[in-house]
Amino acid sequence: MLLDFAVSALLTLFVVVDPVGLVPSFLAVTDGLPLKARRSVALRASIIAGAILVGTALLGDWLFRTLGISLSAFRIAGGLLLFSIASEMVFGVRLRREGEAAEEAVEERARNVAAFPLAIPLMAGPGAITATVLLAGRADGHLPLVGVLIAVVILVTIACFAAFIFARRISRLLGMTGNIVLSRLLGVLLAALAVQFVVDGIRVILAG
Repeated sequence: MLLDFAVSALLTLFVVVDPVGLVPSFLAVTDGLPLKARRSVALRASIIAGAILVGTALLGDWLFRTLGISLSAFRIAGGLLLFSIASEMVFGVRLRREGEAAEEAVEERARNVAAFPLAIPLMAGPGAITATVLLAGRADGHLPLVGVLIAVVILVTIACFAAFIFARRISRLLGMTGNIVLSRLLGVLLAALAVQFVVDGIRVILAG
């Protein structure tokens, strides 16, 4: 069960956050910055996003109980939201949104691009937060599973940091076509995971 949960959590969060897909946005918001400053932005963005998602993982179970929301209901709602994000990835809408957010940050010369738009909403956006809450609900307060989820969050943020550090190399390697194809493939995978969340929720409700 522990291994199955770890694989499911890693796939879900990796696809939702999409470290490689964030490379063009990172390059856009750090355009013109020296290498040392780009590395600082990459590190701060990863730490901020990681802290947000770890907090979500720890508070997910408490949030369910406080709001009186059943896990099945949230699985269905969260699955539908993730499916919406997946459809945006497949049809290229998400890439356009990320590009627009990055352009706005460059135009405004935001003082802290690590927090916005990199950490929020590109890395720890609604999709990532929803996925983390869903996974925390599946952990159901079991400390080993919660620990695995936190480890997965840290691993994904490290992957984002690595992608940012090697952003220029990755961008040259994949090219525009490679980025588009990768986003479409990850979108299809996320859609399947989203449907599974909905099916699991409906199955529990019907069984009850």
